Amino acid sequence: MSLSQLDWLVIILFLIVLAIIGFVSGRGAGKNTESYFLSGRNTPWWLLGISMVATTFSLGTPNLVADIVRTGGVEKNWLWWSFLLTGLLTVFVYAKLWNRSKILTDLEFYEIRYSGKAAAFLRGFRAIYLGLFFNILVLASASLAFIKISSIMLGINPVMPLIIVGLIVTIYSTIGGLKSVLWTDLFQFSFAIGGSIYAAISIINSPEIGGLSNFMDHESIVSKLSFIPDFSNPYNALIVFIIPITIQWWAAWYPGSEPGGGGYIAQRMLAAKSEKGATAATLLFNFFHYAIRPWPWILVGLGSLVIYPDIQSMIQDYPNVPVQYIKNDFAYPAMLKRFLPTGVLGLVFASLIAAYMSTVSTQINWGASYLVNDFYCRFLNKSATEPRKVLVGRIVTVILVVVSTILALYLKNALQVFQYMLMIGAGTGLLYILRWFWWRINAWSEIAAMLGALIGSLVVIIIESYYFVDLSDVNGQTILGFELTLSLWDSLKFVFIVVFTTALWLIVTLCTKPSENSVLKKFYLRTKPGGPGWKTFLRRIDMEDSEIYSEKWSVPVGLLCMSLGCISIYSCLFSIGNFLYGNYLIGFLLLTLSVASGYAITRFWNRLF
Repeated sequence: MSLSQLDWLVIILFLIVLAIIGFVSGRGAGKNTESYFLSGRNTPWWLLGISMVATTFSLGTPNLVADIVRTGGVEKNWLWWSFLLTGLLTVFVYAKLWNRSKILTDLEFYEIRYSGKAAAFLRGFRAIYLGLFFNILVLASASLAFIKISSIMLGINPVMPLIIVGLIVTIYSTIGGLKSVLWTDLFQFSFAIGGSIYAAISIINSPEIGGLSNFMDHESIVSKLSFIPDFSNPYNALIVFIIPITIQWWAAWYPGSEPGGGGYIAQRMLAAKSEKGATAATLLFNFFHYAIRPWPWILVGLGSLVIYPDIQSMIQDYPNVPVQYIKNDFAYPAMLKRFLPTGVLGLVFASLIAAYMSTVSTQINWGASYLVNDFYCRFLNKSATEPRKVLVGRIVTVILVVVSTILALYLKNALQVFQYMLMIGAGTGLLYILRWFWWRINAWSEIAAMLGALIGSLVVIIIESYYFVDLSDVNGQTILGFELTLSLWDSLKFVFIVVFTTALWLIVTLCTKPSENSVLKKFYLRTKPGGPGWKTFLRRIDMEDSEIYSEKWSVPVGLLCMSLGCISIYSCLFSIGNFLYGNYLIGFLLLTLSVASGYAITRFWNRLF
């Protein structure tokens, strides 16, 4: 089915309205870097929260979830559901600390927390590593998803639509900075979530699938519906549940789920009006991200198993699409093109464009903030004027879009990028959690953690190249008496990198000097982290009995709220699932538990601050 004139009209109107919102809302944003990169630090919490949700609603995310569901069922989503623990730890412990720091980017943290040339090197290196290389990988992943979806739904070469949409988002992002990003995110999220819900309803109720009741009883789907893995299969339970829920959530660094906060999440917390605003914004984000948004994608992914039981069936249905693009994540756009009627197809495609543009606009603004504030202004031109900084930010924005678009042509699937990101960030998470609360951690600790993750990843790659070239989930190898499949190997190599990296940075921490007392004291007075991890330092500088140290430590209350928040959001997630499955009593009980635990958080809210 090709797009009709009505479909094209909807898409064009969407782009026009979006451009108008971006240009109007961004007026005056280029007067200085604080306005350009942090929207003047006076943004309401609800807008920041919605913007976080819109940003993580990448065009590749539905594709990723469809890939996960097709290869491992609903239970395999624990690979990313486990990051809720990280998210709520950030909400109730770290959001207020970031807001108190009053820095422009989270990389500026390195030179208010650490001292010496190592701190300066760390800030500059991370600016290039994250702002340029890592950010380009994320942008390329989003562009890859756009290529796949537009090649199916438009039926034309996807390069030109990618250039047009990329040009629009680049123009309003470079002109209006974060302020334009935030307000366009609000519009884009409304489109994106509405489109995904409508698409799921239309597909499930199509004649080929026959509604929810027939859907849940279909032989291709029944085995994929469980929320929790079957522990009688210990290897699978270890891969998709035990390691993610016990190790991965705190050990891995992943964009949007950084332990202790970071990246564009930290940018939004720094842009909030107050500590409470930063906390409320991140809580709203986690609720929508984990409890509300997954189910439309999951349903479409499950439905694709009925229509396309394997990759070959998709290749046969789309002979004009290059085979390199047709993997399991191709199923999501394939289902949209097959089932959505004329007119609605344009609306849903516009919602997918919204998801793509919200991700790209945030990533390029965030990446540019690193490259300008933490590299250009810190090392190349310390006396740069505010207009010059904004100009450099706009130039960098264009470069990021161009390079990432080219890279997208060489990637294959979204799950591939997800796994790469987990591996190169493995083992660094515990350091990011503890660096606020243990005075002994220094810049060399972070350098060691980065090197450890890199060395561990290289060791893994070498082992794979020699021993596991032909390894797959279908044909495993018997190693030391047990069968090693690709999924099990992915989990074991992750644990190896975590253990190696964590041991390395702990040893380096204890073998190197801590940061200078003056830097540590200024950091403590600025952010007030508290806790036993600072007691030794405060004793050294005769501040142990000071009024600021005697303040009641709020972290225990934060951890209690984190636990209640996990109960509330997971209960809401599985309540929706049970209602969809027709288990109404269990769904109602879980919904009651969700509301009750959410109410309990409000009773402790003021004690957090």
